[in-house]
Amino acid sequence: MFFGRIPVAEAAGAMLAHQVAAGETHLRKGHVLTSADVAALQAAGVAAVTVARLEPGDLDEDTAAGRLAAAALGPGLRADPAFTGRANLFATQAGLFLPDAARIDAFNRRDPDLTLATLPAYRRVVPGEMVATIKIIPFAVSGAVVEAATADVAGAMGVAPFRPKRAALLSLRLPGLKDSVIEKTRRVTEARLAALGSTLVFEQRLAHDQAALEAALSALDPADFDLLIIFGAAAIADRRDVIPAAISATGGTLVHLGMPVDPGNLMLLAEWRGKPVLGAPGCARSPRENGFDWVLARFCADLPVRGADIQAMGVGGLLMEIISRPQPRAGEGPGGDDALGAVILAAGRSSRFGVENKLLAPYAGKPMLAHVLALARQATAGPVVVVTGHEADAVGALALQDGVTLVHNADYATGLAGSLKAGLAALPAGTEAAFMVLGDMPRVQSETLRHLASAAAAMPDRQAFVPVHDGQWGNPVLLRRSLFPLLANLSGDQGARKLLQAHPSVVQLVPVEDPGIHADFDTKEALAASLA
Repeated sequence: MFFGRIPVAEAAGAMLAHQVAAGETHLRKGHVLTSADVAALQAAGVAAVTVARLEPGDLDEDTAAGRLAAAALGPGLRADPAFTGRANLFATQAGLFLPDAARIDAFNRRDPDLTLATLPAYRRVVPGEMVATIKIIPFAVSGAVVEAATADVAGAMGVAPFRPKRAALLSLRLPGLKDSVIEKTRRVTEARLAALGSTLVFEQRLAHDQAALEAALSALDPADFDLLIIFGAAAIADRRDVIPAAISATGGTLVHLGMPVDPGNLMLLAEWRGKPVLGAPGCARSPRENGFDWVLARFCADLPVRGADIQAMGVGGLLMEIISRPQPRAGEGPGGDDALGAVILAAGRSSRFGVENKLLAPYAGKPMLAHVLALARQATAGPVVVVTGHEADAVGALALQDGVTLVHNADYATGLAGSLKAGLAALPAGTEAAFMVLGDMPRVQSETLRHLASAAAAMPDRQAFVPVHDGQWGNPVLLRRSLFPLLANLSGDQGARKLLQAHPSVVQLVPVEDPGIHADFDTKEALAASLA
């Protein structure tokens, strides 16, 4: 590929390397210059431009990226059309992302003009989540290089889908262990399984005693479950402790005790009558991410877990408190009534709706905003903040009820960002996470908000939870407090979406069967059509 500065008179058919603005002429980077463009630039006094020109055997950046992306696709993945030399790959099913590190490294070593970045191995993904991106650095690359790199990357990544599993749970107890702790453990375990498409089908509570556990194991029918989870009243301290000893005594095999993941060190992996057994570490009573999550997810994706697999988890296994996982972590419980709240944005001018404020317009027998208030109340017992602006008195009169906080955004005419910041600032300090709810979306189902809250409880490493229907993002979204300072930097009519799309690593997409997440009503005609 030729790259360099040439006279404008010779530039027809070449691609601009940089944006050019001359008089009324504005041409973007990558634009292929036509004869008319050349004449316009000459008329504006531009003498030379920096261009790229393909040579025989070259492929343009989009063609190269598209071919490489198509080659890289494995099960459970799709690729978007390449644009500006970039092709993004997305999951089409929920599961664990499986990149072949050796092949991807070989691809990235092939030529500096080619790059491939992916999510980490065994990362949990949902449909529509971006897992990899291929970027061609220059405007064109040798076809021979692309052909060789295609072999490097062929089928180098895929998604192992989650398969429904039936889990049995044995909870051991001692006099000092409260029933509330065991009950919370059951709820947390059910939420973990549900996030992986699996269910808890059996639970038994018994004494933390080897003989009692042997009796309980002997009474189990392995045909009734796919996976056995055992929580001890005390941590497993040795391979001869109560849980491993009872498993061995009833014909089971100990695979591995301990793991290089913290929290999660004291986990037991065993096999009993052909079924995997997880002796859960104490940290698995909490929804916080720990080594137990890593192993459970692999089993639910039908991936083998051997002792060597656990021993290989050390790099990345230090799950310490970092900026992307602040303390306290929202979703753990939540810990109190204020932990989960909601902000309802109700300050807009309804300029396209006519003289009537659309939030007060009747929808299915009551004002549109009343539906949204009810939705927020069903989703959380925590604080609900309603941000007013246009016609604040009328909107506030409708919204005002026990426990609802009204906050007025005097600058509502400047756009959404001001209302968002005002609402967040009004949340109590104990609010660890909050739904961001638009006041003109009365068709959102309460089940959608429950799905978002469940995802937050099961995935403490993510900071934002976005509902997705038919492959498209929607509203409301659930945000942890760690994102509030970033949202405070927004301005104008920006909402949270632009920020979240710029930081995909903190976002969890949550598939829902709810078209209401896309249904807002800017005009009376749209409202009437929805009620027809």
